[in-house]
Amino acid sequence: MAGFTSGNPDFLIRTSIWSDQLKDVLEEELMGTNYVDWLTDFPDGDTFNIPSIGNAEVADYVEDTAITFRAMDTGNFQFQITEYLQSGTYVTEKAKQDSFYMSRILPLFVPKQARAIQEKVETDVFALANSQTLSDLNTINGGDHRFVATGTGKALTVEDFARADYALTQANVPQTNRVAIVDPSVIYSFNTLPNIVNVINNPMWEGLVSTGMSTGMKFVKNILGFDVYVSKFLPKNMTETIDGQSVSGNGVANIFFSADRDILPFIGAWRQMPKVDSKFNMDRQRTEFATTARYGVKLFRDDNLVTVLSGTTISSF
Repeated sequence: MAGFTSGNPDFLIRTSIWSDQLKDVLEEELMGTNYVDWLTDFPDGDTFNIPSIGNAEVADYVEDTAITFRAMDTGNFQFQITEYLQSGTYVTEKAKQDSFYMSRILPLFVPKQARAIQEKVETDVFALANSQTLSDLNTINGGDHRFVATGTGKALTVEDFARADYALTQANVPQTNRVAIVDPSVIYSFNTLPNIVNVINNPMWEGLVSTGMSTGMKFVKNILGFDVYVSKFLPKNMTETIDGQSVSGNGVANIFFSADRDILPFIGAWRQMPKVDSKFNMDRQRTEFATTARYGVKLFRDDNLVTVLSGTTISSF
């Protein structure tokens, strides 16, 4: 009888070993819903109306003459529930019986579906930047609320932060809680600026990057009063020309605004928060999981939003 060696396993040595761990994908932190004024007094239907009133006018007065009476302008902001989402999956009874990993996979179905819906909401919120008039400066009180970045390769620069700050200030947006949400390519652009590398000769950058500009989702320092966050869910692949400056196919919409709760730039409402249903399908011998949601989001305050289009081609910086 032959002895046991690695070349003579006699089916006692497994030729392939599978880990009892599952590798999950890394997920970006979501933040867009924090900047939406979510309506709570929207009991039924799918359309909500918010009336608005303009400013009063003033004129010179001449003694002993009649006062001129003028009606103030009024308007109506209409908001609608527009999105009805679903995310579904299933697992067969045979798969349950045969899969070594099934006890770990099953609890992930519902969170994965909820995450898919959350990412869609995040994308929809940031896509509201394109509710502005495209290929236009969207000027309010002399400040441009949509423009193309001025750096090489249309990279975002400090001057663009200053221009966004000016536009918001001209629109009477408070200086408090100013936020900029930018594409990862903007981090690269700022991390490779000579001013940042040579902080000794540029005190304005001192302390920005001893270990890089960002930790987690937020920059170590703010830039010209803006707390800068990073997101990969901003509108991308844009082609647009504004005031003679263009991005062509590689544009991304970076957004600037004040996150003061009373003047949030976006408004939204849930008609149905993400809701999970599950059942056993006897005909197909499988357990089905479905998550559905209904909501709507819309740009509410165009005066509290500045969009700066920048290029995302790293090699061009």
